[in-house]
Amino acid sequence: MDWISIALLLFFGLLFLIAEVLFIPGTTVVGLAGFALLAAGIWFGYRDLGTSAGHVTLVTALVLAGIIIYIGLRPKNMARLALTEVNDTHVRDARLPDVQPGTVGRAISALRPSGTVLFAEHRREVVTRGEFVPTGAAVRVLRIEQNRIIVEAVA
Repeated sequence: MDWISIALLLFFGLLFLIAEVLFIPGTTVVGLAGFALLAAGIWFGYRDLGTSAGHVTLVTALVLAGIIIYIGLRPKNMARLALTEVNDTHVRDARLPDVQPGTVGRAISALRPSGTVLFAEHRREVVTRGEFVPTGAAVRVLRIEQNRIIVEAVA
């Protein structure tokens, strides 16, 4: 095998390694293919070009692969790929003690059968038992089922 074929094996091995580390991390198939191409290029370098050329091929491949891995795994580059923000928000639970069965509120949207009701200063999404309640009507909480506030119009 001539030196151009060995150089191409090494080049494509390094290219696959770059693709694995920088562009598609975690797939391992591309990285293993890159390492296989590098190993084949080094082995053919020793076999066909002699020991001194094989040593040069080995050292060059190791240095370039090390540089690629170092650049790809730097924290600055990993921050572009990894989630760094923490989501500390929470969902407002309708079963909180500010709205209990029997609480009276005012509909701030039409309930057909769902809409928004204002209980004191708290806005809540509510559901009726199927009846229509116009905007501004007084409603009373009947019960809370599976995080849903069920209301009825106050007569």
